[in-house]
Amino acid sequence: MINPASDRVLNFSAGPSTLPLSVLEEVQRDLLNYKGTGVSVLEMSHRSKPYDAIIREAEATLRRVLDVPANYAVVFLQGGGTGEFAASYLNLFASKSVRAKQAKLGRPLSCDYIVTGSWSKAGMKEVKRLGGHINTVIDGVEGKYVGVPPVSEWRLGKPEETAFVYYCDNETVNGVECRPETVVDAVDPSVPVICDMSSNMMSRPIDIKRFGAIVAGAQKNMGPAGVTIAIVREDLLERDDDPEVLRALPSVLDWQYYSKAGSLPHTPPCFTIYVCGLVFKWVESLGLEKVEELREERAKLVYDTIDSHPEFFKGPVDKQYRSRMNIVFNLPTKELEAQFVAEAAQENMIQLKGHRSVGGIRVSLYNAMTIEGAQAVVQFMLSFYEQN
Repeated sequence: MINPASDRVLNFSAGPSTLPLSVLEEVQRDLLNYKGTGVSVLEMSHRSKPYDAIIREAEATLRRVLDVPANYAVVFLQGGGTGEFAASYLNLFASKSVRAKQAKLGRPLSCDYIVTGSWSKAGMKEVKRLGGHINTVIDGVEGKYVGVPPVSEWRLGKPEETAFVYYCDNETVNGVECRPETVVDAVDPSVPVICDMSSNMMSRPIDIKRFGAIVAGAQKNMGPAGVTIAIVREDLLERDDDPEVLRALPSVLDWQYYSKAGSLPHTPPCFTIYVCGLVFKWVESLGLEKVEELREERAKLVYDTIDSHPEFFKGPVDKQYRSRMNIVFNLPTKELEAQFVAEAAQENMIQLKGHRSVGGIRVSLYNAMTIEGAQAVVQFMLSFYEQN
């Protein structure tokens, strides 16, 4: 299964994940001497004109690809998705509009969490640790992260008592993917929706203006590990003059601080942002509609195989909430699962082991995975089934 032209395996890692080959080849060509500057981006000053052009073009391309409205800031951050668990809470409670709502209520506003898997649960735990007042809207389906209960069963807080609603659009561990419209349609428009889109950003068109903020680690669909992107409605960045506002908000988590400095208040992860910019251009060359078409095609290949042999490939997730990015399933025994991973590696297909917290098998099909790669893993699944 190795491409003889590049000696590369099929990498099904949930993140950091496979990158477009054309992007890697461009990085390789320019690694020692970026566009005639005589230096690598790895050693380029973030205050230099060439790097300023790199980061500005990366933001501009992302805005075009995702059709980001003009009244939304785009910032490149550090700290990963985990950092944004805290940043989302701290920035919203520093927001002028949220503080005014809380003052009117006369007591702390609640933070609504839609928990559909491991990462939304981790985000909720972090805010609880910081002292936030949590309202758990849902917590899986009957205690399991295999889908999303009907909206009629959700326990959303009263709009006048709620600071924000938080959810994770795609749960990489559990293989559950929401439909954004399900959430934003259910939430009162006066309440900002904060969404973690780390693992499915840029895999389909989204209506950004329906969100208060979207946060995403780059290392799934958008580039290498090391940078996190936040797209934030600008009114949520407005602050009043009370010095207490910033006492609990470190600069490194402050969206406004980064936005005012054009994502350059200090040295950013320069090389990672550069590679992200190339990935954004690659996505733009395809178009988001084509990217979505390909994501559906890849996922269908694997899910059809699972559904053809349900007694062997045991997919736990409700079909309407199956992730197109991270396909999870179990085999009849743990021994077979270990054998599956080992034999796949011999066929140069790597990182198919499920997350350590849940086990099983996980096939991650991010944007850069080719249709041929998905076909190859399906062929292996069928062969493994026939032999076992």
